[in-house]
Parts: sequence; C-alpha cells; structure tokens
Amino acid sequence: MRLKDAPQPFQYQGSKRAIASAILSKLDMRSYSLLMEPFAGSAAVSIRAVMENRVNSIWLNDVNRPLIDLWNAILHDTENLIEQYTEIWELQKHNPKEFYNRVRARFNGHPEPADLLYLLSRAIKGAVRYNSVGEFNQSPDNRRLGTRPTELAKRLRIISTAMNSCTYTSSFDYQDLIDKYEMGQVWYMDPPYEGVSKQRDSRYLSTIGRNEFEEFLGHLNDRGVPFLLSYDGRTGDRTYGRPLADKLELERVEILAGRSATSTLQGRNEKTIESLYISPAIEVSIPAKEYESADQMALDLASEDYAKAS
Repeated sequence: MRLKDAPQPFQYQGSKRAIASAILSKLDMRSYSLLMEPFAGSAAVSIRAVMENRVNSIWLNDVNRPLIDLWNAILHDTENLIEQYTEIWELQKHNPKEFYNRVRARFNGHPEPADLLYLLSRAIKGAVRYNSVGEFNQSPDNRRLGTRPTELAKRLRIISTAMNSCTYTSSFDYQDLIDKYEMGQVWYMDPPYEGVSKQRDSRYLSTIGRNEFEEFLGHLNDRGVPFLLSYDGRTGDRTYGRPLADKLELERVEILAGRSATSTLQGRNEKTIESLYISPAIEVSIPAKEYESADQMALDLASEDYAKAS
C-alpha cells in the first residue's frame, strides 16, 4: 500500500491525517517503543506511524468510551462490525434523514459501535457533537449517504491487520494518564482547540480548560514526558486558540495543512496552518521498553495499577 493512501477508519473533524507524516517527522522514533494518544479520535497519527513502520506499539485513549468501544470493534471484531455497518447503511435508502435520526436515538439509548460508525459517516463534517446531557446530537449531511460499505470494509481490514496485535486501548480522563507514563513512551496530543471546546456544542463529552491543561503540561515536563501537541491554528485571518504559555518552554512550529475546504466553497483561497508544540524531553534519548504484544502491554499496565493501589 502506498503511504499516501494510509486509510482513515471514519471521518472525524480535526483529524490530522493530512499532516500526520509532517508531525511524525519531528520524532526520532528509534528512541521510543510506544506511541500514545491521550485524545485518540480517529488516531490518524498512530495509523500513519504503523503504516510507516515507525513504532512497535500503540496506545489509544479517549475519554469518550463509545469511541474506544468502536476502536476495539475495528481492531478485534472487524468482520462483524463491517457486516453490521453494511446492514445499517443499506436500510437507510428509503428515507436517509429519518433513518439517521432513528439510529441516533438508538445510539443515545444504548451505544453500539456500528451505530456510531454509521453516525460518523453521515454526520456533518464528521463532527462529534453532544448536548448538555451527553447525547450525540449532530445533524446528518443530507447530501450524502456516508461511506459505501465496500470502501469502508477495505479501510477497516487494512487498519485491523496492521494494528490489532500492537494496539492497547483505554478510556481514561487525560489527567489520569500521567501516572501511567513509562520510559519508552512518546505522547502525541490533539485535544479540542481552545475556542472550540468551550462552545455549547462541544465535540467532546467533556471540555478542557486552558489553565488546567497548561498545568497538566507543566507536570508532564516535570516528569520528563516526551510529547508533541497540536493545540492551535489559523485559517486566513482567523485564529483558533492562543499560543501556549512561554513558561512551558515548548518549541512551536507551524505546519501547512493545505487549503481550507470551507473557504474554497465560499470562494476564498485560504490556507490552514496547524501549530505543533514540541516538549523539551523530545530531545532526550530514552531507552525503549519493548512489549511483545498489546496483551502484554495491557497486563503490564494493569499490574502497575494494582501495585499503586496496594
């Protein structure tokens, strides 16, 4: 498979698929054995890292439990997920808008991976939106029926084959992850941008305050955790979030993400620039801890939690 064809499992607003290689180019992955994403989303950077054979193990975490359940189905129950998605996709054809609303109501009552996969394929811009009581409330894009099952099946099989034996998943709040850091890990973080996460229709189940997040980053620095962070950006004259505090001593670089699709539709030729922050610990070579499999990683982490609780 050509590297430029690294697949995406589902559409997801804010995905870093277009710049994943540029992000990874800032890392010497020979120093690390595990890449961890505390805000996994569609895991574009992890997928690219695996496709480029840059890392031995992946850890996907997201506080959104149904999203992690979907990832587990992609990785370990692929054919069943494809079959269920295909059935849902075919049933929508008579009245797609009304059918989408029924699936959304069903998902909010009892979240299932195939329903979430379908909602993401049909939702406007792949944007995950929740209301004040935690219900998925994004509207459908009525111009399209979502990813065709044959195409989706091809993508999911590639991802599952590449990642199912080397990927550990979890659903912790990001602040609970700091005690789980071990040498050999490098973190890539892509939280909701400031100015997005505080809006009423947040794309995350919980919002992230700037002050608490900067304090968390300070703790990561104190622990010597190597990390890359996407946090702000700009399109034309519009900015998304303010640069992080200088006291964190993060190197800030800008990555061209391409032309803005929204601006293009509105007749404007504007480029999107993404900021990437590089922690001081990235420059330090860390001996890598090797894992034979994702199962071994899970056992290791579970034993650490037990030891800390004892």
